[in-house]
Amino acid sequence: MAKNKPKSKTHSGAKKRFRLTGSGKIMRRRANKNHLLEHKSSKRTRRLSRDVEMANADARNMKKLL
Repeated sequence: MAKNKPKSKTHSGAKKRFRLTGSGKIMRRRANKNHLLEHKSSKRTRRLSRDVEMANADARNMKKLL
């Protein structure tokens, strides 16, 4: 029998925070949307609500965790 490498487990914290798109990009939430929202403008909070693509340098490491 061939010796297989063990499967790597998904990082529990990463799976809660990031998602993989169909094309393989990693999407993340923007910072500054958790608290102290009263003084931030509606325009700003709407912009912060959208997910953005993760930077390539970070995405390479993140793909190993997902």
